[in-house]
Amino acid sequence: MKGLSWTVKLGIGLLLTSVVLFAIHLAIFQDFHHIAIYTLHDIAFLPVEVLIVTMIIHSLLERRAHQEMMNKLSMVIGAFFSEVGSELLRRISLLDEDVEVREHFLVGPGWDEARYQEAKMAAVEYDYGIQADWEDLASLSAFLTEKRGFLLGLLQNPNLLEHETFTDAMWGVFHLSDELSRRGDFDSLPASDVKHLSGDVERAYGLLALEWLDYVQHLQKDYPYLFSLAARTNPLDSGSSVAVQV
Repeated sequence: MKGLSWTVKLGIGLLLTSVVLFAIHLAIFQDFHHIAIYTLHDIAFLPVEVLIVTMIIHSLLERRAHQEMMNKLSMVIGAFFSEVGSELLRRISLLDEDVEVREHFLVGPGWDEARYQEAKMAAVEYDYGIQADWEDLASLSAFLTEKRGFLLGLLQNPNLLEHETFTDAMWGVFHLSDELSRRGDFDSLPASDVKHLSGDVERAYGLLALEWLDYVQHLQKDYPYLFSLAARTNPLDSGSSVAVQV
């Protein structure tokens, strides 16, 4: 018995308890026929019990656990935007000359599900045009290098793998950071390399913009006070202000 796991020991204990109780019942009432009928009845109902426990109750518990995990992950995403994402989006959006498309990202308290879907569709279909020079790239490189420790710390959270779109956004940011960190003097980069790096910036831009919309939609639904701050400091709105305007 010493080499058995606690689950095996528990199973053996429960079986022995059942045998003892059946023996006591038989000794008292001397009715084996009654025991056999109800034993067969319980065995016949066992598949239904398994169905209820494994396919219904377990599914509900699993869904609840997944929701709790996603809520905790939202805190991680919030920390990312607070520390890196919002500022990175603001810096990149300043390089985007298409001011008209930003109207799709002016999140407000009156937004509903349909309005968010419209904004996300615009974010997906928008052809991000970044006009970056070597000074812009050098500034982004310095910012991402400063935040690299924080970004690496996020990767230690295994739950991030459960959030596919946020993982894609992180990959885009890390790729941009790696590309920029491997350059030397940005002022000596050829035009072709500047164009290549601008493409990496555009990729991160699109992924982050879409993820930011998901994030603020979640805040509006579950955390209105956090949504208020996120909307007032909208990194995609060049005219945003943290001050509450009456």
